[in-house]
Amino acid sequence: MSGGLPGFHNAPVSKAVVVAAALFSVAFGFRGHYRNLGLSYENVYGKLRVWRLTTSLFAFSSTPELIFGAALLYYFRVFERQIGSNKYAVFIAFSTMVSVMLQILSLGYLKDPSLNPLTSGPYGLIFASYVPFFFDIPISTKFRIFGLRLSDKSFIYLAGLQLLFSSGRCSIIPGLSGILAGLLYRLNIFRIRRLKVPDSTTSLFSRLPWPFCNHSYQRLPITESDGNNPSNQAHQTEGALTTTEDPMESSIVTLVSMGFDRGSAMQALALTNYDVNLASNILLEAQSM
Repeated sequence: MSGGLPGFHNAPVSKAVVVAAALFSVAFGFRGHYRNLGLSYENVYGKLRVWRLTTSLFAFSSTPELIFGAALLYYFRVFERQIGSNKYAVFIAFSTMVSVMLQILSLGYLKDPSLNPLTSGPYGLIFASYVPFFFDIPISTKFRIFGLRLSDKSFIYLAGLQLLFSSGRCSIIPGLSGILAGLLYRLNIFRIRRLKVPDSTTSLFSRLPWPFCNHSYQRLPITESDGNNPSNQAHQTEGALTTTEDPMESSIVTLVSMGFDRGSAMQALALTNYDVNLASNILLEAQSM
């Protein structure tokens, strides 16, 4: 299942989260501290250090969890493109804080030595993202494997299950805490969905020279030329076409040319990860209702 345009185009906050998770996981993994990064009853209700709270939010507890977690964070960047970086930053902060609070309450209630420590990493954000994934992302294809009816969304669910049960109860508690945080956000508790961070804050992420992410999504050149078209002639220099076109804008133009209005086209593309064919199907079904 596609997560939309490749790379972190229009998703600078998601890029920051993925890079932070990778750097923290690798840095503490090299030091052999993987299994000591999460929250436990002793360090929460004893003396909780800032560094442990930070690593519990960003550093995954093992390499497999890092691989599955980073892949899911990369896919869920589609929600930042859908609601905008300003609101998505609020979603990240809300789901993370609520998830951590629920984990701390769980540790205090259970007081179970076997939960020492909980699995670390951005579980709150990942599993909170499954709530809009379940409700807002439509199924585009269905198929059967060994008699089982699956869809293109099934692989995302399977990756989440792998992550949820990776460490037994130590990973189930953070995962369930994230799902509950996502449900609270969707219920718009305290009108949280109306909040957004300033543009200056989110634009900072796009200006930072993140490691491993130094290239942005390149615009695609227009290869079509028409000597009789005045608009094309206006953008040609010595016979070479120099204008470029944003792929997202190209998708919108395609749907508008099919007779749909621009606002509906943008909403349908956001819901379908910028899949033009699926977006056109949704718009056609909406017209027929």
